[in-house]
Amino acid sequence: MAASVAGPEIERLIQLLARLPGLGPRSARRAALHLIKKREALMTPLTSALQVAIDKIQVCKTCGNIDTQNPCTVCTDPRRDPSIIVVVADVADLWALERANATNGRYHVLGATLSPLDGVGPQDLTIDQLVARAHAPEVSEIILALNATVDGQTTAHYITDLLADANVRVTRLAHGVPVGGELDYLDEGTLSAAMRQRTLF
Repeated sequence: MAASVAGPEIERLIQLLARLPGLGPRSARRAALHLIKKREALMTPLTSALQVAIDKIQVCKTCGNIDTQNPCTVCTDPRRDPSIIVVVADVADLWALERANATNGRYHVLGATLSPLDGVGPQDLTIDQLVARAHAPEVSEIILALNATVDGQTTAHYITDLLADANVRVTRLAHGVPVGGELDYLDEGTLSAAMRQRTLF
C-alpha cells in the first residue's frame, strides 16, 4: 500500500477535485498542487468565487437555466424572440448554443433526456412546464435541440406527441455532414441522416 505523502486536508482536496469531470486521480493531484503553489493568486479568489456561487446561483423558474437572478438573464432580455423556445437537455447545451450565437429565442432546459435504463422518466424532466409554455399565445415554434442519441430522439418524439394539440411548429436540429467534414471520415449513421435530410442547393 502506498504511503500518504500529504496531510488529510490536502488528500481531501485531491479527492474532491477528482470528482470533477475530466479529472482523474493524477490530474486532480496536479491541479491540487498547482492551487497550493498559487494560493494567493488562485486558491483564495477561487474559494471566494465558490462561496458566491453557493450563495447566489439559482435555477431559473421559467426555463431551468442557472443564473444569479430569477428569472434568468436570457428570460428577461427584451431583445429575445418570445415566439421561439429552444428545448435542450442540459444547461451545458444552452451555453453551447449561446457561444455559437445560434439563436435569438428563449430556452427550456429539460434537466436530462428520457432514459428508461437509467430510471429517468417523464416525471423526472420539466416536460409538463414545457407543454404549458408551448400553449402560450406568443409561442409559435418549439425547436428540439436534443442530442442525436437514442435517448435524445426518444425524448424528442415523446415531446412532439405531447405538443400535437398546441398551435406551434415543432422543429429539430438538422443532422448530417458537419461544416468542414469529409465524407470519408463520417460514420454510416451520419451519412444516412445527411442523405435523408438533403436540401435544395
